[in-house]
Amino acid sequence: MIATIVHTDELLQTIAASVVAGIGVTFAFSVGIWGAGQFIELSRNERPVAATAALAMGGLALACVAASIVIGIIVMTSK
Repeated sequence: MIATIVHTDELLQTIAASVVAGIGVTFAFSVGIWGAGQFIELSRNERPVAATAALAMGGLALACVAASIVIGIIVMTSK
């Protein structure tokens, strides 16, 4: 019998999960920054409804980033 040194299936799953998570968290954080910037700009232009929508979008995106950090910590500590 030949010993398996590297489990390629598990390695590929780890690589795929890290790429998806990295791109997703980066995108969500950039949407949060965009929402904050749009909120400031729309508030200055006296467009309160659009400013509130941008603030809600940014807040939701930053909440997703925080949730992904918490989920990552939970997954790392449970193994």
